[in-house]
Amino acid sequence: MRHFKVEEFNCTCGRCGRGHADMDPALLAMLDKAREAAGMPFVISSAFRCAARNQAVGGVAGSSHTKGKAVDIRCADSHSRFVMLRALLEAGFRRVELAPTWLHVDVDADKPHDVAFYQTGGKY
Repeated sequence: MRHFKVEEFNCTCGRCGRGHADMDPALLAMLDKAREAAGMPFVISSAFRCAARNQAVGGVAGSSHTKGKAVDIRCADSHSRFVMLRALLEAGFRRVELAPTWLHVDVDADKPHDVAFYQTGGKY
């Protein structure tokens, strides 16, 4: 990975020791490609989550984060969100969740693709 540190993908529970090694390699490659295209930093706010961490943050059951197939990226304003979103779509992401301060992308084959949904408890 050219634009990210391994530690950015680690579970933040502080106990399980899981993270980067549990992440889907295709997701990581697409993320690096999107970061390159956007020309701006992507700050990962959430990547791999163990079941305990997912529950602690209010994650939905079956969260793609627990499978290493999702990341959340901080985004501070509309222009940044637009630039990031365009780059993520160009890189091949087909599941995007939009929220006021972050974007969620995943490559979970068990979930519908070609969707953009809002932060509403995982509904789309």
